[in-house]
Amino acid sequence: MSGLFVVFEGGDGVGKSHHVRWLADWLTERGVEVVRTFEPGDTGLGRRIREIVLSPDTGDLAPRAEALLFAADKAQHVHEVILPALRRGAVVITDRYVDSTLAYQGAGRALSLDEVEHVNRWATEGLLPDLTVVLDLDPDRGVGALEERDRMEDAGTDFHVRVREGFLALAARDAERYLVLEARDDREANRVRVRERVGVLLGLSEASGSMEA
Repeated sequence: MSGLFVVFEGGDGVGKSHHVRWLADWLTERGVEVVRTFEPGDTGLGRRIREIVLSPDTGDLAPRAEALLFAADKAQHVHEVILPALRRGAVVITDRYVDSTLAYQGAGRALSLDEVEHVNRWATEGLLPDLTVVLDLDPDRGVGALEERDRMEDAGTDFHVRVREGFLALAARDAERYLVLEARDDREANRVRVRERVGVLLGLSEASGSMEA
């Protein structure tokens, strides 16, 4: 497998989709094949799972059932989207991956992290990202600022504080594969740091130069 797998993680409202978009555009302009994707929901099966786990109409969902639904989405996503792209040498950039389940269902729902991780590593065939960028932000400034909220976003302040702590703990245990950024810091400075890490992984000599917004 010769591709590169980059994941953007973090709580709700931190700007992951923006970072996925600009990094994909930057790489595409340099002739790199890029696959932009997201979880949950970027497969036919995933869209149905996304509706279940995010719709307020779902109501109360057992934490274990919720975790298993997210794992099923990831299994199909890896099988249908991520692995085929990596095998042909593309750069895959995804908005959320396994760490989201570990943070939201493990830390947030207070399930056993080891058990949740075991299920998700099995579901994703043990596929690890080459780089995970965690966009860190106080939940009051992220999800707390959202006017409309889905079922997960509306889980409460304490839940989202635990999720944030979960992401930071995951990054701390394997620092070489992570880049933690303050989500509301200077946007250009954050872009430079991401671009430098990705550039090194891809061997792009221009990675340390300036980048347009």
